[in-house]
Amino acid sequence: MSTQTTDLRIGMVGYAFMGTAHSQAWRTVNRVFDLPLHARMTAVSGRDPGKVAAAAAQLGWQEHTTDWRSLIARDDIDLIDVCTPGDSHAEIAIAALAAGKHVLCEKPLANTIDEARAMAAAAARAAAGGVRAMCGFNYRRVPAVALMRRLIADGRLGEIRHVRAVYLQDWITDPQFPLVWRLQKDRAGSGALGDIGAHIIDLTQYVTGRRITGVSALTETFVKERPQAAGGLGTVTVDDAALFVARLDGGAIATYEATRFATGRKNGLRVEINGSRGSVVFDFERMNELEFYDAALPSDEQGFSRILVTEPDHPYVAAWWPPGHLIGYEHSFTHQARDLIEAIATGGPITPSFADALQVQLVLDAVERSAALGSWSEVEPALTGIAV
Repeated sequence: MSTQTTDLRIGMVGYAFMGTAHSQAWRTVNRVFDLPLHARMTAVSGRDPGKVAAAAAQLGWQEHTTDWRSLIARDDIDLIDVCTPGDSHAEIAIAALAAGKHVLCEKPLANTIDEARAMAAAAARAAAGGVRAMCGFNYRRVPAVALMRRLIADGRLGEIRHVRAVYLQDWITDPQFPLVWRLQKDRAGSGALGDIGAHIIDLTQYVTGRRITGVSALTETFVKERPQAAGGLGTVTVDDAALFVARLDGGAIATYEATRFATGRKNGLRVEINGSRGSVVFDFERMNELEFYDAALPSDEQGFSRILVTEPDHPYVAAWWPPGHLIGYEHSFTHQARDLIEAIATGGPITPSFADALQVQLVLDAVERSAALGSWSEVEPALTGIAV
């Protein structure tokens, strides 16, 4: 990997929904933030020659290929951005790290605990040589979420007692919706649990600084067969919805719900944290706002207040628009790219690391075990010595 250039030369694997979002971030990040490295969109990989060529032209990549291994072998690529389904994350990321490439990998980290542990171990080995690995939990980079974390870390909520999180979508409520890869366990790992539940698991642990230690869960698949592209019906092998209660270290209790069957809810992510001194609420459908309750105020002044998170001293916001001018979903990916570039250039901490993402994977595993057994499940410990 060259050390003679100020460019960070990127090869991306996958170009669909997440690939499009990541491309927007790489195109934008240096136009907004003053950074020590410049993101160069060198090449994108995909299986279909025609589609990957069209994606490269549309999204702004200089070159394209149908072989992701060729990206890893190139001397003019420094970072591999993995935007594929979960069944290929481990193979691509581990190979890239072994070749000395930095890695950004979409969530959830892998489809199995064994794969996630192997990825975290590979990242730890690579870190010894200055190679960095990040998992793409983009909601951490929403300014209101970052402010939520800051309020909690500053003690404004006191002792955390309740965590309440939901992520509600409705895009597969129609039983005629086809059997896409997200509904197949061998490709996706799990359904609503891993696809959107992973986000609220990571987000709540991130803002509270506490980890889930045990869960009691149930899952359900409402539509068990769906039309296949080749004709006929195929079996849905993942959950449509997952609900669980949990304990966090430090004594807080929590509830989580992730479903793709909440009719009328398009991307309804909501988190509420209750503490001994106050509460804070984030709702992604009002992503530029926080609700904050300060119990230290006199009783005649108490009540939830609305914080519009658009001031220059709010996280990330100074790079964008004047106060009151809102930002959107795509900005979270630009902030993610910004933080990754800074960490690579300065050697600073990577968050979320592959070790962080492994811990989320262990929670997902505990939820699946609990739902299968109908009993409380402890979250397994991560491998010791993994710190990236």
